[in-house]
Order: sequence, then structure tokens, then C-alpha cells
Amino acid sequence: MTPQLQQAIRLLQLSSMELQVEIQEALESNMMLESVEDVPEDPADNDKAVENALPVENVLDEPQDITPSTEPENIPDELAVDSAWEDTYESSVSISHQYEGTSFNFENQNSNNETLGEHLLWQLNLSPISDTDRVIAITIIDALDDDGYLNCDLDEIHFSLGEELGNEETKSTETESEETKDEETEIGLDEIEAVLHMIQAMEPTGVGARDLQECLILQLRQCDKDTPSLALATELVSKHLDLLASRDFNQLMRRLRVDQKELQDVIALIQSMNPRPGGQIHKTHSEYITPDVYVKKVKGRWRVALNTELMPQLRVNSSYAGMIRRADKSEDNVSLKAHLQEARWFIKSLQSRSETLLRVATCIVERQRAFLEYGEEAMKPMVLHDVAETLGMHESTISRVTTRKYMHTSRGIFELKYFFSSHLSTSHGGEASSTAIRALIKKLIGVETPKKPLSDSKISSLLSEQGIKIARRTVAKYREAMAIPPSNERKRLA
Repeated sequence: MTPQLQQAIRLLQLSSMELQVEIQEALESNMMLESVEDVPEDPADNDKAVENALPVENVLDEPQDITPSTEPENIPDELAVDSAWEDTYESSVSISHQYEGTSFNFENQNSNNETLGEHLLWQLNLSPISDTDRVIAITIIDALDDDGYLNCDLDEIHFSLGEELGNEETKSTETESEETKDEETEIGLDEIEAVLHMIQAMEPTGVGARDLQECLILQLRQCDKDTPSLALATELVSKHLDLLASRDFNQLMRRLRVDQKELQDVIALIQSMNPRPGGQIHKTHSEYITPDVYVKKVKGRWRVALNTELMPQLRVNSSYAGMIRRADKSEDNVSLKAHLQEARWFIKSLQSRSETLLRVATCIVERQRAFLEYGEEAMKPMVLHDVAETLGMHESTISRVTTRKYMHTSRGIFELKYFFSSHLSTSHGGEASSTAIRALIKKLIGVETPKKPLSDSKISSLLSEQGIKIARRTVAKYREAMAIPPSNERKRLA
């Protein structure tokens, strides 16, 4: 493959964020490339771009110009006599004045999110404890997982504390008198357990538990004594948690000597507890997706347009290009020619990437109109070969274009890969998309009777009645892919 083709293929498979990094590196390394500053646009420019785009049927035959020209911004050479800087130029300071008196609720404002360990150590530093207990507490806190559970035995902690405290004593005895040199600190399991109980009394409630049962009991103990069904909930968690896990409600009612309404209240109280207390502190950053393509219905026709904000406009620097002399073979002139050729290749590769992405997205929209109109249940089966055959491209090219590229639709933002799915045969001789079948399974489970949830075999038979031939194993595979528990775990009292 030629270097130009290799560059085009590499740019084609980059995500929008990676492409921006690539463009920035090209601008810094190639003197011939320069970015065209955008003219301030109206916030609704993306909607206008979609409205002005060609209908889906025409884009495949008549590709749009992806890089529209822009006029340079006019800035006066001199300011008026009595004018201020802010009257002509935008100031970053003035931005803050626009929001005076308003409350900010931006997510992830603080980049230094506190971890669970830091939160517990902060509480530990406020506690008046001995140095030995502090070492034990720090060791226990280090052993907690992100959910706040202690997944190792106290014997292991006792063993790990031996060397650490022994080293500390060796350092301290160097400055002690002869009478205190022989004094040794003996740590027992009871002392380690006492420190563990101290940590379990910290926030968040339930932290430091060794299993789910202990975690729930710790949280129930912190409830107000007047909380309804508290005693029954504590008894259930302490003695019959296995029955609750297996959904054996009849046995629970007999063991607790309660009726169905009382058992519902007990289970509701238990379900209000947090099985992962550490998750309240240990939170991940929210990740935002910027779509590469916008799809909108205008006057009854679906239109597709690229997100121009992700693609900075590049051009060849005319000043440097004008310095090139044809007959000159000096080292500087050869370097200028090489940079000029690379800049032209790079700009052409970017244009090719945009045109290919637009054509592939348009073809996907054309084939999946039913999904855009009616939702997942109307998704049609489609594979890479279908789009490749329609556009006259190779399947590997379609795969590169649809990887980590996102489409903004009226039903949400989806990766282009989402619209591709396998198919199953129907009794009418047609085909059904696996995505549509998943949606049907989810719909059937959503309307099932809580006391008698649908088994995988029953779901298979219900889909067969609708003309979809699907085995019980396939139903189970799709259900597990959607993180839906089996029927015995979905059973409810009401």
C-alpha cells in the first residue's frame, strides 16, 4: 500500500477524540498546514446543517462538500478613542459575570474525588486511639475493596501486622532505655476485631463487613428503633437470608410467622439498605459522548449531516507555499515541497474520511428507518456485507468506519456498530434481528406476573407463537446479555 493509502486507512479508524489529537500533531509538525478560524455560529447550527442536508436517497449518489468555506473574522486595527477592550474583544473575565447569582451544578467539578480509603482515614484521624490501634486500622482500611467489604480473614491481617509492628519496635527501641528494651507489644485477634468494630461504626454505614449478611445487619442496627418491621428484618437477615435469596416466600412466612403483607414490608426495609456501601464514596467520572453524525427528520424525510465541530477546517498556508521555487533543489526548498505534499495528502485523507463516514451513516439510516420510526422492536437484521455491497466498499472499510463512531438520533446516541446484528428465521420465511428479539424478550419480562415470572422455555414458546423460531438456550443467552436474572430470581410477592 502507498503511504497515502495507509494514512487514509489509519485516519478512518480513529475516533473523534483521537482524530483531534492527530490533527493537532499534524498542525505542530507541518508548517504548511494551518487551521481556519470558525466564524461565530448560532447554537442551532447543527440542526440547520441537518435541515440543509440532502435527503437520505440523494446523499449516496451526490456526496456533500464536507469542508464549507468560511470568511475571516474582521477585527479593527485600532480601537475607538473612548471605547474599552471588552467593547470589541471578548474577555474571559466577563463570562463569570453572566452567571452571577446562579447556582452551578456541573458534574465532576472536583477532579480530586475522595476515595473510600481517604474518607475512612479522615475519620480515623479524628479518633483518639493508640499508635498500635492506628496501625491495625490502617491495615484493615487498606484491605477493603471498592464496595467496602473486608475480603480477607483476621488471621491474615494478624500475620501481616507481625512484621510491620516488629519493624516499628526495632526503630523505637534504639532510643529507649535499657529497662524498656525488653517490653514487647503483643497483638491478639480480639484487639484486631475491636478495631474492626470501630471501623464498622464509621461512615458509610455497613463498611468493613465481611459478607452481605454482616453488611445488612450493620445498617439495620443504625436504623431508628421505632422503624416498622425492624425486628423482623433483623431476624430474617440473621437467620433466613438464604431463603430470601432463593425467593422461598412461603417458607419465610412460616418461619417468621407473618402474613404476605407483613413480609412485603420486611423485604422492602431490607431492600432499602445498600449492599455496596463503599460505592457511595468510590464513584467514577461521567463520560460524555460527542456524536459524529446527526440524524433528524425534516418534512417527513430523514436527513444525515456530519458534526462539523469535530472536524477543524485545514488549509495550506499560502505564505509558505509561495516560498517554493520550482527549479531550486536546495535542502530548504526540498523540505518545503515535502511538507506541502504531506499537507495536501493529509487534507485529502480527512476529506475522504468525512465523505466515507457520511455515506456509511446514510446507508445505515436508509436500512434502519423502521428503528428510527418505531424503536428496537422494528430493528432489521443487517451485517457489514450488506452495507459494503450497497456502497461498493470492502467489509474491512465498513468495520473501520463504524468503530467508535456515534450517531445522534431522536431515540438517543448509538454507536454505528449498534445497528448491525445477526438474524433468526421466522415461520413466514423472513428474518428477525437479534436486537429486535432482545427487545421483545425484555418487553415480555416487563409485563410478566411477579408471582409467576416467565421461564426461558415459556418465552421461547411465546416468541414461536409470533413466528420467531428461537431455542430456549438462545433466549437464556439474550437474557443474560441484558443482565436480566432468571425466573426464580425475578419472583416477587406482588
